[in-house]
Amino acid sequence: MDIAPATAARAELTFRDATEDDVPVLVRLVESAYRGDASRAGWTTEADILQGQRTDADGVREVLAAPSGRVLVAERDGEPVACCQLEHRGKAAYFGMFAVSPGLQGAGLGKVIIAEAERTAREGWGASEMHMTVISVREELIAWYERRGYRRTGELTPFPYGDERFGIPQRDDLAFELLVKNL
Repeated sequence: MDIAPATAARAELTFRDATEDDVPVLVRLVESAYRGDASRAGWTTEADILQGQRTDADGVREVLAAPSGRVLVAERDGEPVACCQLEHRGKAAYFGMFAVSPGLQGAGLGKVIIAEAERTAREGWGASEMHMTVISVREELIAWYERRGYRRTGELTPFPYGDERFGIPQRDDLAFELLVKNL
């Protein structure tokens, strides 16, 4: 009997909360999924719209230190292969810093990780909605989230041009759009 890809992906993964010891691995994972030539092995690359860094050790530490948040790490055979940030915001939870190792993208891991994040927010915090922000020109990525039940709100936040902690924009039309899903 064949096992569905998402079921097989789930069976191979374990989840845990990140710790300070994970900071270097998380920075490498997030950077590899979104920036530079390594990111081109996957489909989530932002290399054509942003140069420079996606995150750094201080940014990851800040997320880890937030009293209302956590970073969920997905491991396969004891090695981190994906991560995401969850932050409790009243009736909603915020989902961010989502990264899957580029060589493993397209195999169903992302679906499993986002489902685990939603379950965690719903069951652990009683969240009734999940919020996230996505760069508005990332149509393929937004479509992926829409297939998972997220909806575009049209609510835009300006991209922080001039703050290289978020990358060096290669275009002048970047903004973050809020996506929302009822849990």
